[in-house]
Amino acid sequence: MVVTKGILFINPVGHNTWDTAVKEYLAAAKDDNTEVHVISLKKGPRHLEFHYYEALIGVELLHTIKQAEKQGYDAAVIGCFYDPFLHEAREICESMVVTAPAEASMQLAAMLGDRFSIMVGRRKWIPAMRRNVFKYGYGEKLASFRSLEMGVLEFHEDEKHTEAMLKSEAERAVKDDFAEVVILGCTIQFGFYRELQELIGVPVIDAVLAPFKQAEYLVEVRNKLGWKPSKSGGFETPPVKEIVEWDLERQYGAEGLWTRNNGKNKEV
Repeated sequence: MVVTKGILFINPVGHNTWDTAVKEYLAAAKDDNTEVHVISLKKGPRHLEFHYYEALIGVELLHTIKQAEKQGYDAAVIGCFYDPFLHEAREICESMVVTAPAEASMQLAAMLGDRFSIMVGRRKWIPAMRRNVFKYGYGEKLASFRSLEMGVLEFHEDEKHTEAMLKSEAERAVKDDFAEVVILGCTIQFGFYRELQELIGVPVIDAVLAPFKQAEYLVEVRNKLGWKPSKSGGFETPPVKEIVEWDLERQYGAEGLWTRNNGKNKEV
């Protein structure tokens, strides 16, 4: 088998608890010619439920993505439904595809139904996620947010309880809010979508699978049709000359990130 798509899925937290399970999950869904690697960050918080935690991961996440492009990956997936630093990542990459769960899930949901509801862990998450809904242009498609009142680290502690909460809130979203599609609004809700959509009778979008499959698709259209993020405006890449003159590589512990070509070994 010839590998034509190398995709790096990044859990943007400072522990690898979910890496193996996510890799196995993606391996079962990938195209035959896709190679997938899953990593976490070397340091940082255990979840991103707070804005402060999200801010802490920015530099390492962006440098990990830039390094992945230099090492020959075709795509990177930022594995958090807040889509942290998605536009910044697209800015620094020349040709590598970068996707994230909220944008990918909403795009897919908008094609599968007229309105969607998003299952969130806690009400705390809703303001930031609502901003993304409107930023991406899907405000008129949003039926509701439904909160499970569970934190990220709780979803797989008692999966039966999580399934029951998802079922209850998803049924209410369909019945009371007239949602035609349900989005699981956290990557750590992975694994629950199939039984849930059979129970409630509408598509349920998994926030791990949606950006991963979108990444495969975008790599294909880039390779076959030459379509990739424009560099003429918002995604214009910072000039290397400035990065060198300001000594940013040394200051941020990223020597050679912009000034040395690492080749294509597809290992981070």
